[in-house]
Amino acid sequence: MRRRFLVGLAWLCLTPALRAQITLQGDSLQEVVVTGTGTQHLLKDVPVQTEVISHRQLQQYAGRSIEDILSGLSASFAFNESDMGSQLQINGLGNSYVLILIDGRRLHGDNGGDNDLSLIDPLNIEKIEIVKGASSALYGSDAIAGVINIITKKHREHGMKLDNTTRVGSFGDIRQHNGIALNYGKVSSYTNFQLQHSDGWQNTAEEAIQQTEYHITDSRNKTVNRHTNWQLAERLTYQLTKQIELYADGSIYWKRIYRPSGHHPGVDIKTYDLQYNNASASVGGKWKLNSTDVITLDADWKRHAYNYAFTDTTLTDGYVNGRFTNYYPWFPGQRELQSDQQLTNVSLKGVFALPYEQQLSTGLEYRYDWLKAPMRVKGGKASDNTEAIYVQDELSLLDPLYLTAGLRLTRNEGFGTRLTPKVSAMLKAGDLRLRATWSQGYKTPTPKELHYQYVKNMNGVYLYLGNDNLKAQTSNYYGLSAEYTIGQLTLTLAPYYNKVKDMITLVTIPASEAPGDLIIRYDPKRVRQYQNMDNAKTYGVDFTARYQARHFTLGGSYSYLDTEADQYDPEDEVMRRVTIDGMAHHKANWYATWQHQFRGQRSEVRGQRYVPSLGLGLYGRMSSKRHYQTDGDGKGYQIWRFTARYSFTPKHSSHLSPLTSYLFQIEAGVDNIFDYVDRTPHGLHLGTTTAGRTFFASLTVSFNKGKKLNNQYKSNLNVNDNEND
Repeated sequence: MRRRFLVGLAWLCLTPALRAQITLQGDSLQEVVVTGTGTQHLLKDVPVQTEVISHRQLQQYAGRSIEDILSGLSASFAFNESDMGSQLQINGLGNSYVLILIDGRRLHGDNGGDNDLSLIDPLNIEKIEIVKGASSALYGSDAIAGVINIITKKHREHGMKLDNTTRVGSFGDIRQHNGIALNYGKVSSYTNFQLQHSDGWQNTAEEAIQQTEYHITDSRNKTVNRHTNWQLAERLTYQLTKQIELYADGSIYWKRIYRPSGHHPGVDIKTYDLQYNNASASVGGKWKLNSTDVITLDADWKRHAYNYAFTDTTLTDGYVNGRFTNYYPWFPGQRELQSDQQLTNVSLKGVFALPYEQQLSTGLEYRYDWLKAPMRVKGGKASDNTEAIYVQDELSLLDPLYLTAGLRLTRNEGFGTRLTPKVSAMLKAGDLRLRATWSQGYKTPTPKELHYQYVKNMNGVYLYLGNDNLKAQTSNYYGLSAEYTIGQLTLTLAPYYNKVKDMITLVTIPASEAPGDLIIRYDPKRVRQYQNMDNAKTYGVDFTARYQARHFTLGGSYSYLDTEADQYDPEDEVMRRVTIDGMAHHKANWYATWQHQFRGQRSEVRGQRYVPSLGLGLYGRMSSKRHYQTDGDGKGYQIWRFTARYSFTPKHSSHLSPLTSYLFQIEAGVDNIFDYVDRTPHGLHLGTTTAGRTFFASLTVSFNKGKKLNNQYKSNLNVNDNEND
């Protein structure tokens, strides 16, 4: 009854806007995207199927993290969050097959195969572009399942701009964002600070008997541990000439996960926290040769270091001054390095207009990976070198048929040379867009997969091993899509098939196949090693629908997925057909939002106009059970969310100089309205880690002091007032 009442109330609030059916002054399909081809296209005309989460959607949804945003606004994603980071899946393939970019540059660093996505400030995102399927021809390794490009906000206003957002929520959740933008003459600067904290929560005090061998019902382990992280980033841009722009940026990042100490031997005693220290630095430039041709050069360095921060005296095996020592003592306050991953990436790219309606993209890339992990890789260190050259041609001469073809030549120091092609086509027929893509993916084993040697104590010793006999992974992706727009309604249907050859995964092997010295030293309960599967495939269909009027938006997406893989069972010496871990057959999300700017209620105070606006949003998402090969399946779930946003902007009504403007915004909401909690015991795979019903509220204050208004600026201001994302 309560559920029906709340849903009915939300529907009554939103129905008047639906009846109004006010015609849009803008078109969401006019969004400019770059990720699918590496060049600019309108969303409706990009030849590669691209999904966009716009600034307006991000603003109304008010997500607390990038995981929250992606899972709440796209049905293709699934997440398992843990202390190590986020296990991301897109259309059935996990982290190592998904390339995450920030403004076109690779996000670096993983822990235990999980990405630390808290490196991304959700309050500094302008929009998110998603390209599904293999994109190795353009982006190289890791782009077998898809590419996620996080595009940050750009601050081009002349003068100074200050931003502050403070968000608080249940379970001690704090999100702080501060930004300072300066733009004077040829020099611009943007400084961004973010802080994230949570006290964590516990959904169950019961431990999984399958892993502990004890029936424990009073564990102190938390579902999500208390954690704090902060990041400081700076970007400088210098306009050397009208044609040449130079930039330099860098960041530092710190994170600590506080783990509770327990009292059940071998189960939940924690004598160390987890601490991360990251840094990055980049330089580059853009040279506009003319109105169509451009050359860019980028050089990036990124570091991701992961440490044990001891909270109690602990005896462990370790390397001291380069020598292995049994039962070495660590004391509170000391840290032990677990891994130090460093990436150097240099890329040179050119985009040129050619005769006969062609656009050519070409580039060179160099990548050097370096890993130091005394307790986690054989020899303590490992490295990898990769060079590549690529070319892509976009041909629009055959209107209404548009073709894009690309080819990358990759050379890896350990796995030789490989060509990866991609071909896409789009046929325009009025309001109908038909797209087709065939592409190959290529991914060499990581240094960790080749050289891993890690011991985990969990009611016995578990030994994890790399494999220097691994083969490189390849894939063939086939995708189709049909997009139809009628008035304010857009429908998209996109079936796909992705076959991965020599997929790398952890496989349980007999202890007799592990190195003898490790067996004697640790006597492991289970040994797992990275190995190639004979083949794996994912296939399914994505469907999206979006109806958008001037004030009202209604939409959703649905994803059907199935997976298969052949995995060798060494105990029975047979090949078995298995599902890929984490696969859910059905996922969906839906939303209804209403936004209105009260133009008829402006008030004049001290020469200023106060323009209020209100936004309401109702969101839902669901997943069927997630399938796993061991320890049971993750439960299916359905979660609802409601958000409200009120803002007002004082604007000068006269031509004052300098121009000063403000924005005040209040947001509030409730997530998981119907209080769903997964009580699965610790150690088993969870469908979702949500804590149940939670509340949040935030305050945003923005101050912008720029130059005098002129006619051109006022014209742009009027356009932006009516602009639709």
